[in-house]
Amino acid sequence: MLKILFFSDIVGRPGRAAVKKYLEENKSKIKPDLVIANADNIASGRGPTIKTVDEMIEAGIDILTCGDHVYDQKEASLVLQDSDKLIRPLNYPKADPGRGYVAKKIKKTDVLIVNLLGRVWTAEGLDSPFSAMDELLKERKEKVIIVDFHAEATSEKIALSYDLAGKVSAVIGTHTHVMTADEQILKNHTAMISDSGFNGPHESVIGVVPDQSIYRFRTAMPIMFELAEGPSQVNAVLLEIDEKTGAAKSINRIQEIFNN
Repeated sequence: MLKILFFSDIVGRPGRAAVKKYLEENKSKIKPDLVIANADNIASGRGPTIKTVDEMIEAGIDILTCGDHVYDQKEASLVLQDSDKLIRPLNYPKADPGRGYVAKKIKKTDVLIVNLLGRVWTAEGLDSPFSAMDELLKERKEKVIIVDFHAEATSEKIALSYDLAGKVSAVIGTHTHVMTADEQILKNHTAMISDSGFNGPHESVIGVVPDQSIYRFRTAMPIMFELAEGPSQVNAVLLEIDEKTGAAKSINRIQEIFNN
């Protein structure tokens, strides 16, 4: 049985610190075979950088996925080209820097990690995540397949989970920063959760200072958001996957709060 630990969106320095602390205190107890994390907000809430990617790899993350902020930082293209630890959404145009999946051999089992981006209320010019997965699955032979679906609409995430039920091991939703309580296993094979939450400031509006978010809602005026301070939360899911069949046997939410 493979144990896969998946951390949802890591938001800035508070999120990175919380994930590192969680791994320091729990990795030896959980003993995951593979650790994945979403890095779409890892550098001050705006995409990955070389420094932040290296920091999280050193902390014990094996693979980092991303989302609609993947190209926000000027050095993003360099990070994606030089690292086999960071992937971007598969359904961005093929000419864009980086790749949308990576394969790793874990305990003699080939594991495929895939990143997808939703098309409802996100970026323009994307291919269909449904069609992109159709094409990829025709080419790949791995039985254990983990999909990070970075999407805004819950309906789109649930629909893709049902579309991939029986074809992949797990579809983990990211992006909205609020952990949902709908984790389940579809067709006795595919684990899913609409959103796995976020890692970062607990006393915040999805990571940012509450007063700034309130001001934006009250006035509709633009404002430069800042990350909140105080205690940080860890949101993750722990999967157990049959390495022979690729079927998910369990999915469990992890929610903890740390004082910085």
